[in-house]
Amino acid sequence: MNFDNFLVDDSIINSNSPILIKATGIVKNFYQAKEEVKVLQSVDFTLKKQESVAITGVSGAGKSTLLHILATLMEPTSGTIKLGSINIDYNNTKELESLRRKNLGIVFQFHYLLEDFSVLENVLLPLRIKSFYGSAIAPSYAKKKAKDLLVYLGLGHRLNFYPKDLSGGEKQRVAIARALIHEPDILFADEPTGNLDEENGEKLQQLLFELQKDLGLSLVVVTHDINFALECDSSLSMRAGQWENF
Repeated sequence: MNFDNFLVDDSIINSNSPILIKATGIVKNFYQAKEEVKVLQSVDFTLKKQESVAITGVSGAGKSTLLHILATLMEPTSGTIKLGSINIDYNNTKELESLRRKNLGIVFQFHYLLEDFSVLENVLLPLRIKSFYGSAIAPSYAKKKAKDLLVYLGLGHRLNFYPKDLSGGEKQRVAIARALIHEPDILFADEPTGNLDEENGEKLQQLLFELQKDLGLSLVVVTHDINFALECDSSLSMRAGQWENF
């Protein structure tokens, strides 16, 4: 697919710096039965433009918690995060919502597709939300854009299907299309192949790297798959809420 004119610059991460994410001293504590559980302990993280970074480690190491914090879905107990030129302020909900709508795409281990919506309708949802918040998006343009992306992802024959009619790999591709349709700068993927068999998992990995190259994305992926991690530009291993080499 030719992506010329596919992307419209709607970014509010307007920075000449090559750094897209700069996280410093990230701490996250939870409380269980009134007892403090330290999940992340003074973690630093940097992501460059068009870079792919894998976060690996055993279950419970804090990988997904860090990804959710970097994606502004969760507030850290302490520490700072800068996205491009923007210092994240968790009290500024309007700015956070705008960042998620315009700059950040997220794919989870489970697809979270709406069962009563068709494939095309699921992918169109982020654009309808952007339109609701004031972005001028013509319905005909949005529909063509969604169709073109689904065709690129090999789902052109599934536009009017519903999630119940799709395979596991197809559902994840729809979830990826939904995460990309609003033209994010950064794609976060939390165990995106975790529910797929080996063959479909490998296909999805290659698809993510192709999309990163074609769209000029930065990619942050949490994975247990060492081969997936080794294909990224860099790989970081976490244990007990810290990078292993610390």
